[in-house]
Amino acid sequence: MLRGNYTARIDSKGRLKVPTAFRRYIEEKHGSEVYVTSLTGESVRLYPLVEWEAIEARLALLPSMDVARRRFLDRTNYYGQGATIDGQGRVLIHPLLRKSAGVVGDVAVLGYLNYLEVWELERFEQRLRAEPFTEEDEAAIARLGI
Repeated sequence: MLRGNYTARIDSKGRLKVPTAFRRYIEEKHGSEVYVTSLTGESVRLYPLVEWEAIEARLALLPSMDVARRRFLDRTNYYGQGATIDGQGRVLIHPLLRKSAGVVGDVAVLGYLNYLEVWELERFEQRLRAEPFTEEDEAAIARLGI
């Protein structure tokens, strides 16, 4: 599982240095091919390609004219690009997504079980403050026995 938070750096060429713990897990379990995308353009999602292909397989079950499917694919294709984690553990985040998410220099890389999310540090901290963990959230998680 991909869990935790690491600070990483995006270099001047737009390459994210994937934190070692995350990179090892991804490469050992899935290989070095990834899909880099976003739903909103506010952050970057980095999926091991196998995980992304599983999402596509589930989407393929929906009718091709399904509005939610189209909206999801509009966004993930617009921001998305296949990439490879190179021998030095870097992955390219293409300029459109880099600019939209504001990810330059130091960033937060968070594990979300089967994918990574990359945030500009201040933007993520603002999100945490704006979207607090509520009693309703706690009740929903409690229903899972957690």
